[in-house]
Amino acid sequence: MAVLGKLLKNKRAGETELAWNAPNLAGPDTLTMTSPDFAHETTMPTIHVGKWYGGQDLSPALVWDGGPDGTAQYLLMVEDPDVPMSRPAIHCAALLDSTLTALPQGALAGASPGRGVQLLRSTIGRGYHGPGPIKGHGPHRYVFELFALSTPLSGPDLASAKTRTAIAAAGPVLARARLDGIYERR
Repeated sequence: MAVLGKLLKNKRAGETELAWNAPNLAGPDTLTMTSPDFAHETTMPTIHVGKWYGGQDLSPALVWDGGPDGTAQYLLMVEDPDVPMSRPAIHCAALLDSTLTALPQGALAGASPGRGVQLLRSTIGRGYHGPGPIKGHGPHRYVFELFALSTPLSGPDLASAKTRTAIAAAGPVLARARLDGIYERR
């Protein structure tokens, strides 16, 4: 598998298709989001890596300052812009209650999400799916993006809607934050 990673080394989706760069999700970068599990642009611990790759698929703990007045809901996205596809892989998409300012480890589990968490369908399925890049492809960034929405996303088909469709319906964004974790399979 390392040979495939080396062959695809220069093929990456890139940042342009991240939710972060969607025009309807543009907003002031006035939220601060951190994790007690890893710092921005540092290696994610193995516990957060996919089970097939030696991890436990446990979503990291996240902490953010409260959104501005008028925040109706948060949209949380976890994307890999370094995947060798035309678009970043969505590792998790969730709507969060506006009263939340933190998620404990494991709160994005597909089988039992935490209080105030509504999971959306992602590229891989529902819930958090940890890093699992192709061996030898190089470091991948896992971009945790948090958007404070002024209008909640809702509707009967939201649970079955494709995540990119839900993203297109989101906004306006009152504030946002980004936290990048790194993982590489050698």
